[in-house]
Amino acid sequence: MCNVQSKKNIPIWLIAISILLPTSFSALATTATNVAIPHISGYFAATADEAKWIVTSYMVANAYMIMLSGWLEHLLGRKQFMKICILIFTLGAFICTISSSLNMMVLGRLIQGIGGGPMTPMAQTVLLSVFPDNKKGLAMSLFGFAVMVCAILGPSFGGFLVDNLNWHYIYSVNIPIGILSYILISHNIADTHPQEGKHNVDFVGMTALFLWLISMQIVLDKGQQYNWFDCGWICWLSGFSLVVLSFLIVWEIENKNSFMKIRLFKDKNFLIGTIISTAVSMVVFTTMYLAPQFLQNVLGYTALLSGFTMAPRVISCLIMLAIIPYLMKLYDSRLLISIGFLFLGLATFMYTNVNFSVSFLYVSIPNIILGVGVILTFIPISALALGTLQKEQLADGASLHNFCKTIGVAIVVSISSTLVARHSQMHQNYLVDNLSNFNIVFQNKMAQWINIFINQASNAFAINKANAYAYKQMIVQSTLFAYVDTFAIVAALAFILIPIAFFMKKS
Repeated sequence: MCNVQSKKNIPIWLIAISILLPTSFSALATTATNVAIPHISGYFAATADEAKWIVTSYMVANAYMIMLSGWLEHLLGRKQFMKICILIFTLGAFICTISSSLNMMVLGRLIQGIGGGPMTPMAQTVLLSVFPDNKKGLAMSLFGFAVMVCAILGPSFGGFLVDNLNWHYIYSVNIPIGILSYILISHNIADTHPQEGKHNVDFVGMTALFLWLISMQIVLDKGQQYNWFDCGWICWLSGFSLVVLSFLIVWEIENKNSFMKIRLFKDKNFLIGTIISTAVSMVVFTTMYLAPQFLQNVLGYTALLSGFTMAPRVISCLIMLAIIPYLMKLYDSRLLISIGFLFLGLATFMYTNVNFSVSFLYVSIPNIILGVGVILTFIPISALALGTLQKEQLADGASLHNFCKTIGVAIVVSISSTLVARHSQMHQNYLVDNLSNFNIVFQNKMAQWINIFINQASNAFAINKANAYAYKQMIVQSTLFAYVDTFAIVAALAFILIPIAFFMKKS
């Protein structure tokens, strides 16, 4: 068994601050990077595909370490493991800050992912362990603030730093936070003794997990670029990834010393709760990934302004975090989850009405509604999914729970990018039929544009310029329709999931 060395004189609120401070900045750095990618790629003279590895390297390392966190906590002890993670995360932030090449930047992000990955499940484990049963809702509210609110705040935070200072500050700000977190955890977090019988290293399972994550992420990153399964090596790598995943699942179920406790899925609440939580993460992070792209690439917003459209989501999240513990006491958590999915669906569906003249206020309103839905789903799910596990299973359960969410986010980011690209091509095929000399509206528009451009040069130049402008407008409009289609699909997913919470047992 894993014996906890208690710290009787440490207030619960101080323990919460100690564990949530590094967790929140880990989440903040993750989403803030998405806004800064164009600036980072420009700084290193890298293409968009090359710059993707800045995000990919972090996600692969993050997912891998999330899955290892429960086993490593048993092996090293809670406090020692957390201190090591903070040091590694801070080292990665320092390398990112001083990076002189894209390869060095990718290495820094990889190291950051190794250190930051275990923070989320460890924070969940610590909070559920130290808070009494009647304050589990408060514990998950604090956890939701550190993970979801700070992740939502990331684009605004990153946009402000990028537009007013430079992208290096996204990472350098983590260095003093890492030092402070190391001190707080050293003094305020109770330690645990390593469990007996946990020293047998599951090299086969760890290797299989690593190979699966790497192969899957390469397929997700390069699939759209190489036209997915029309490319031979994408097919072979996808098959390899599926075979390794199948082997990993069978091995971890049959192996007594497995580090992935897949048997925890026998718990009905944990299984359904993990599915719901993964779906929530997919819906929320799709909007966080696509909305800034739409605002910057289609509407021409700056990184700061696109980040500010996310700010109302933070406000509604904070308000809901204050009242969600009381709602969980008054109402069935399953009902709250269903209502939360309704809000998520409505908020995402509102994005399907965007156009080129949409106001800043209209773009902000869905974020307010979405913030309400995030907390109504995220907090009760965390409590229900892990609430039926034994205390000694919490570390492994939190690791597996958060691992599935991370994988879901990685998959949905790739799928959403593919949907935007493919639907943009599809709408181009429809719109190009309107660019015909037999279309009276098109003829009138062309005549207007030629009259405008003819003042600048010859008639031939004006005609070529008008044709180029018409083509550009077609591309922009097809891209707009593609984003609308993708938001509609995500909204449909949220609506479909409304009743699934009632398959869980009441906590």
